[in-house]
Amino acid sequence: MTAEIDRARILIEALPYIRRFNGATIVVKYGGHAMVDECLKRDFALDIILMKYVGMNPVVVHGGGPQIGDFLKRLSIESGFVDGMRVTDRQTMDVVEMVLVGKVNKEIVALINHNGGSAVGLSGKDGNLILARKMKYLKSRGEAQAPEIIDMGMVGEITAIHTGILSSIMKNEFIPVIAPVGAGEEGETYNINADLVAGAIASALNARKLVLLTDTEGVLNREKRLISSLRLDEARTLIADGTIVGGMIPKVQCCLNALARGVRKAHIIDGRAPHAILLEILTKVGVGTEIVG
Repeated sequence: MTAEIDRARILIEALPYIRRFNGATIVVKYGGHAMVDECLKRDFALDIILMKYVGMNPVVVHGGGPQIGDFLKRLSIESGFVDGMRVTDRQTMDVVEMVLVGKVNKEIVALINHNGGSAVGLSGKDGNLILARKMKYLKSRGEAQAPEIIDMGMVGEITAIHTGILSSIMKNEFIPVIAPVGAGEEGETYNINADLVAGAIASALNARKLVLLTDTEGVLNREKRLISSLRLDEARTLIADGTIVGGMIPKVQCCLNALARGVRKAHIIDGRAPHAILLEILTKVGVGTEIVG
C-alpha cells in the first residue's frame, strides 16, 4: 500500500504545475544522448505526450549531428567543423536535409505516434516556417588582428519565422516536430543550429518556456557544481568572467535572446536523466538550470 500512496503523492505534487501550465506553449529542443539511447528516446516521447494530454502545447525542435556524421562517413564525404559548427557545402547539405527531414524527423514523429500521441513532422521549408540567409561567420584571431571571415557554406542564420503552419497544426491538437533547416530567398536550403531554431520558434510563439536538452547537468559554477537558477544579468556576468565556456556559451546566449524576446523562462537540462522534461516542469526538484528575466 505504501508504494500506491507514494504514487498518489507524486500526482498531487504535479497538480499545481499542471494547473499553472495548462494552455502554455513549451518549446523543447531535443538532442544529444536522449536521441540515441533507446530507453531515453521512449521516455522523451512519453514526456511530450503527457504534456499534451494535461493541457500543455509542446513544440519539438530536434538536432541530429551524430546521425548526419554517420551518414556522411558511410558516403565517404568529408565534413569539417569551425567552433563546433559543421561546414556545409552543397553536397553535405543534401545529406543534412535527407537525414534531418527524411530520417530523424520521421523517426521522432513515429515514436510519439506509436506511444499514443499525435505528431506531425515539418522542416523549416514547410509553409515558409523558417526563412534564412547565408551566415557570415567571423572567427577571432586575437585583439591585434582583424577577425577571419570563414565561408561556412550552406550554414544559415534565421531572418524570419512564419508561425501560420504551426498555429494550424496546434489548433488541431497535433504536436509539431521541426527539423532545423530553413529556406533562402531563392528557395535554397540552409542548415541551421537547432538551439537557435528552438529559441527563435519559442520567441515567435511567445512560448511560456524554452527547454534545451543537453548532455551535461546544466550550467556549472567554477567548482563544477550545478547552478539551479540564474537571472539574465548573472548569466551575462558568468559568460564575461569565463565561468560559462565552450559549447555552453551559445546555449546560454540562445536562452538570453529568447527571454529578451518575450519567452518567460528558459531551461538547460540534463537529457541523460530519465523523464528529464517532466522532472523539470512538473516537480520541485528539476534536473538542470533555469534562466529567468
